[in-house]
Amino acid sequence: MTGNVITLNLDWQTLLLWAFVGLVAGFLASHVMLGHGMGLVGDIVIGVVGAIGANLLANALNVHFVIPGHPIISQIVIAFVGALILTMVLRLFGMGRGWSRSRAY
Repeated sequence: MTGNVITLNLDWQTLLLWAFVGLVAGFLASHVMLGHGMGLVGDIVIGVVGAIGANLLANALNVHFVIPGHPIISQIVIAFVGALILTMVLRLFGMGRGWSRSRAY
């Protein structure tokens, strides 16, 4: 019995590409939703997590989004949409820049 084996190749170039896409998407999403950024690391995390969530949702719904040209532009758009949704959810729960200071009474 043979099973499906999923291999994930994470070299430094792939990680840098994910960080770049996450930074661009997270920066744009945090500025659109909050009016300010969440910091370098925060923008990258929001962008990468949003990209992963948006890609999983698109695959589950069998939606394919392709912009002709360089494929990184399509990934940035998908990551931006996912980061927007994630930032909206975080904002609903009162999280954003300085959220821990506003909770400390």
